[in-house]
Amino acid sequence: MIEATSCGGVVIFRGKILLLYKNVKNKYEGWVLPKGTVESGEDYKETALREVREETGAKATIIKYIGKSEYSFAVPEDTVMKEVHWYLMMADSYYSKPQKEEFFLDSGFYKYHEAYHLLKFANEKQILEKAYEEYQELKKNNLWGSRKYY
Repeated sequence: MIEATSCGGVVIFRGKILLLYKNVKNKYEGWVLPKGTVESGEDYKETALREVREETGAKATIIKYIGKSEYSFAVPEDTVMKEVHWYLMMADSYYSKPQKEEFFLDSGFYKYHEAYHLLKFANEKQILEKAYEEYQELKKNNLWGSRKYY
């Protein structure tokens, strides 16, 4: 068994969530949240910010740790157990540009209900739910985007 750790973000700008459309021939295709592998010497926050920037081009700020998801998948030689640490993030604009080298064909910001239904994986839908509840709570208390919060 191979263990892998990734970090990613639920990136929100003006109430909309940033998603990526990935198409890897003969493996899978669908909408996902930005995430990627922790590199040597990086902490989880650094990884999450770097991966969001690399995969989407978006400039974002971490607001809060949301939690982790765990799943496994088969590769030809073994099984990979993956742990993903997620952060609620605030983008500074609607700008995004999908990273073609990673097979991302499209990206964009979507309303919550659209994003929820577009997401391919159940564990990412759960993280989105949790992150969006946090976002709504911060917004209600006038803390979203407030420098005193982070």
